[in-house]
Amino acid sequence: MDAGDTDLKKELDATLHARRDLGEEYESALVDSFLEKVDQRIDGAVERRVRRQLAEQQMQTARDSRTPRATDSWGERFGFGIVSLVLAVPLSAIGGGIAQTPGLLIAWAGIVGVNVAQAARANPGLFGARRASRRDDDWSD
Repeated sequence: MDAGDTDLKKELDATLHARRDLGEEYESALVDSFLEKVDQRIDGAVERRVRRQLAEQQMQTARDSRTPRATDSWGERFGFGIVSLVLAVPLSAIGGGIAQTPGLLIAWAGIVGVNVAQAARANPGLFGARRASRRDDDWSD
């Protein structure tokens, strides 16, 4: 029993003693007074719960807004692929014109590297998921 229950029990005892002392003509006023105190206690408890739940929802909303969302939409992937291919033409020409075949290979290694990095960022488990599943296989030693 907490302090609030003890206070409420004391209020009930005081109301019953007052009824005995004052008589039945004051009974409805005493009961109304006691019920008003009970209503205040209930309202206070409900208000505290609502405030706590609201604070928890606000904290959850704040946490959700800070977590990065995966941006793996089809349009973004398609757009990145188009931009990558468009930029590959001048990069290939510059790399091939300056350093011939090694320059061309370096330019394309950079293009492939940027695309792999984009794929890994958009799909975090893309490259690590296969290795982990092979290690956790029940048939392997």
